[in-house]
Amino acid sequence: QVQLVESGGGLVHTGDSLRLSCAGSGRTFSSVGSMGWFRQVPEKEREFVAAIGWTGGTIYYADSVKGRFTISRDNAKNTVYLQMDTLKPEDTAVYYCTARASLGLRVRTSDYAYWGQGTQVTVSS
Repeated sequence: QVQLVESGGGLVHTGDSLRLSCAGSGRTFSSVGSMGWFRQVPEKEREFVAAIGWTGGTIYYADSVKGRFTISRDNAKNTVYLQMDTLKPEDTAVYYCTARASLGLRVRTSDYAYWGQGTQVTVSS
């Protein structure tokens, strides 16, 4: 099994920055391919934020965060990051780290097998 643990969430003001981290573990973590971040607000479906391939050479962002968020990964540390700059109130959500065994980048929740417990990000206006 693969375990994912997010950290770095919190309460910030509009225009501030936060960096989320997601540490992976488990004896099958070496089988993980692409990883990503999703976010969810109450009564809405979980939405795609960003995804990154195994080497970090392929990256894809949702239009809503393009130019403000940066995803990266450090395979030596089994960790993926989400640097969030110029935060807006509409970025407020629970952010989830996710991983899949395959290498391709995907935007649907059903394409990912492993999920963290989520970390709350709140951006006040």
